[in-house]
This record gives sequence, structure tokens and C-alpha cells, in this order.
Amino acid sequence: MPGPPRLEAALFDFGGVFTASPFAAAESVGAELGAAPGRLLELVFGPYGEDTDHPWHRLERGEIPFGDARDAIIALGRSAGLDADPVRVFQKLSGDAGIRPAFVDRARRLRGAGVRTALVTNNAREFRDRWRPLLPLDELFELVVDSSEVGVRKPDPAIFRMALDGLGGIDPARAVFLDDFEANVVAARALGLRGVLVGPDPAPALAELDALIAGL
Repeated sequence: MPGPPRLEAALFDFGGVFTASPFAAAESVGAELGAAPGRLLELVFGPYGEDTDHPWHRLERGEIPFGDARDAIIALGRSAGLDADPVRVFQKLSGDAGIRPAFVDRARRLRGAGVRTALVTNNAREFRDRWRPLLPLDELFELVVDSSEVGVRKPDPAIFRMALDGLGGIDPARAVFLDDFEANVVAARALGLRGVLVGPDPAPALAELDALIAGL
């Protein structure tokens, strides 16, 4: 029996893969505030496994500026009796800041082996000047797909199609996608990509990725 198709492209998320996860930061802040597990995460980021009109989702699609999203989220938190200021979450994240060199090494190695590489990130326009300098983007990736620039956010399958088309029309079955949010990985798999879920300990995800590229 023939094996799976040869890997031709690797798509990476940014936050939670190359850095600590903002979702973990939200959970940590929520615990400090005495919120039930997952409650602050839901208030700040909305039902993240869906694509809705929650202010954060609209921000990530580039529909509203950060200030408007922040005000709306603070109001949601106030109604729930919580300080849901997203700035507090990202201040916590900055305290956990640090690039994971193992993922940088894997992306560099993959591109050096001829695998097409892209970064596919849900992000905000206002964050662009802060996160982009953290990685040697031009060295690691042929393409950066930023949700706030293209108007589509994960888990909408259209954003994966944009990345594969931007890399020259790669067959989804010949691509792998790495993300720290399970619903995004599930969406990529539904489109035919191989998906790798990245946890707080990156070692299992790296081992899974290495198994996929072992034949290169």
C-alpha cells in the first residue's frame, strides 16, 4: 500500500507555536480574578472555535480597530462582573514572552529542504509592529497570511485555501498545519491538511512534525 503523500508545505500559527499561548495567558489572568475556568477566555476572545461577530473576531478580520474591540470587551466583562480588559491578558503574555527556538529551527530546516512554508495567523493590525520583528519572517516563510489583512480568520477554511494558493496551489493532502487551538487544527484537517496540535510543552508536537518530515 502506498504511504501518505509527500509533504510539500508547512503552515504555522504564530502565537502559541512560536511564542507562549495567549489562551493560557487569559486562563492565568482569569484565575487571578477568581473567574471560573474558561470564563475570561470566552469574554475576551469569544467562542474561538467559531467565526462570529464577537468584537475580537471582528478585530481579527480587520473590521474594527483595537480600541473599539477593547471597549466592547470591557463592557462584556463589566456585565459579567469581571475585568475583561484584553490589555491585561497581553501584559501577562508579554511576561511569558520568548520565542521557542525549536520551532524556528524546524521552520528553517523545512524551508531549507525545499518545503514551502507559510505563517497563518489570527491577528490585529495594531499588533503588527510588535509581533513581526520577533521572527526572521522573510527567512522562515515564503508567505504570511494575517487575518486582519485578508479579512478572514481561522477556523474559516478560506484562510487555509489562501495560504495553499499563495504557495502555488499546494494540494491540502500534501500540507501540514500547526496551531495551539484545537478547533483550528480540526478545521485544517477537514480541508485535507495534516494537523498538529501544539501544547504548552512543544516536544510532542515537534516529535509529530519530525515524524511527518522524516522522509525528506
